[in-house]
Amino acid sequence: MAQLMDKAKGFVAEKISGVQKPEADLSDMSVQHVGRDGATLSGRLDVRNPYSHTIPICEISYSLKSAGRDVASGTMPDPGSLVASDTTSLDIPVKVPYDFLMSLVKDAGKDWDLDYEMRVGLTVDLPIVGNFTLPLTKAGELKLPTLSDLF
Repeated sequence: MAQLMDKAKGFVAEKISGVQKPEADLSDMSVQHVGRDGATLSGRLDVRNPYSHTIPICEISYSLKSAGRDVASGTMPDPGSLVASDTTSLDIPVKVPYDFLMSLVKDAGKDWDLDYEMRVGLTVDLPIVGNFTLPLTKAGELKLPTLSDLF
């Protein structure tokens, strides 16, 4: 009986590993809005759906780090669905408090940009497989706006 169960597990694992999964790409961060209470940064997530039907997105979790410190993290519950056989673009707004932004500006130095690392977990509900999380990481430089850009 144990051999039959092992064969069944192997068969299911082989079939699931061959199932196509959505592919995602995280583009660079940009400054979306700067106000008195802080800044809103935006990361764009492009997800390609290989299936001929829409796939519901359960949630998007994100974490932004800069200079070895956590800047912001959170989740976006139920951000919509992935369009069938197409690429869906999703914006991930990240709110950064003003006081933390000022401490990061001190680290920016003379080149006026911040090195960052953005981690995103895109959880979708795949048929047969169930909830599946695509982990994404993007590291880059965020060019800070100057005073002339703000006014």
